[in-house]
Amino acid sequence: MQSQDKYRIAVLAAYAIALHGVERFIPMPIPWLRFGFANIIALTTLILFGFKAAMFVTIIRIVIGSMIIGTFLGPAFIMSLTAGISATLFMGLFYTLFGRLFSPIGISLIGALFHNLAQLGTAYFLFIHNLNAMLMIAPLIILIGIFSGALNGAATALIIQKIRENP
Repeated sequence: MQSQDKYRIAVLAAYAIALHGVERFIPMPIPWLRFGFANIIALTTLILFGFKAAMFVTIIRIVIGSMIIGTFLGPAFIMSLTAGISATLFMGLFYTLFGRLFSPIGISLIGALFHNLAQLGTAYFLFIHNLNAMLMIAPLIILIGIFSGALNGAATALIIQKIRENP
């Protein structure tokens, strides 16, 4: 990896941290619900620089972002870390194996699904322990994940298009 690429990845990590923090100020009907705009940066990094760089951006964003907003090592951090790693892992896997078959929207939807499944699983095993409650909330979380995944994938597609037009 060239030093210029390392610089670009560091800048992408900084963008992801900023989006992670800014998103907390967007009013939502459910307090813990977020659109996951920082995942736009993870997906952009995956497409431009590969899986290792995307995982680096994801982990750095979650660790530093949680330190800044005061959730480091708390329940929100644990859920964010497991979900972020899961989403990036599956986006990377699908992009590597089937990249030509999926647009950024498709890859983002895969990431959103696995992000939601990891959050639900983590919440169940660590905090809630009530399968009926989890099954009741799962459809809503996955539906919102589909919406945000499509939105984030479309934003990523636009970013990638602009970058490729103006290298």
